[in-house]
Amino acid sequence: MKTDRELLEAAAKAAGIAVDGGAGERGGLHLSAGGFWNPLTDDGDAFRLAVKLRIEVEPWIHGDSACARAACREVLIDEPHYGDDPERATRRSIVRAAAAMQEANEQPVR
Repeated sequence: MKTDRELLEAAAKAAGIAVDGGAGERGGLHLSAGGFWNPLTDDGDAFRLAVKLRIEVEPWIHGDSACARAACREVLIDEPHYGDDPERATRRSIVRAAAAMQEANEQPVR
């Protein structure tokens, strides 16, 4: 299981977002171009990540979890809802899908 920082770094790499390696407040990343990026906590960052990577999102699949599916259809992430914050599960499913896409790109060809 990846840490939140590892998920964010992989998601940023998948989206071609340059980070300077520094961590920001609340666990996000500093962008090389300036600013702060954390799609785990920021709805706008998560939305832009999903659009850029063509990630389909279903916030209420099965009534109790969020689902994110990469356009390649090879990545499908289910993230259960936590308490009264369904947006958290949706953002997290997007970041996990982006990180999985990056991980799949780094796999050696067999």
